[in-house]
Amino acid sequence: MAGTRLEHVRANVSDLHAAVEWYTTVLGFEVESYWPPDAPNYAHFVTHSGATFAVMEAPGRGARFNFTIDDPDALWHQLKDQATIIEPLFDTPYGTRKFTIADPDGNELGFVRNG
Repeated sequence: MAGTRLEHVRANVSDLHAAVEWYTTVLGFEVESYWPPDAPNYAHFVTHSGATFAVMEAPGRGARFNFTIDDPDALWHQLKDQATIIEPLFDTPYGTRKFTIADPDGNELGFVRNG
């Protein structure tokens, strides 16, 4: 997958507020934003590398790795019958096009074209 860049890593947590408290207090991270604004279940932190590190209150442990790609449609057609689908190919309300599959251990692998 030449040209693929890993730019967004998310860990699922059982309690967003406790996780944010731990990452900010213990590790010294700074929250950049929460989502959605009216009832946040997701927080991402400031990084200096340009990559996004985030936590999301969601069932299951494990992580989501979002890979930035140029053509999610082509890769979707290549992978959709070979993997467990978490989210089928779709356009998000915030301007990206993406899909998400699971690896054999249940880790989520998202493939995203930014808007």
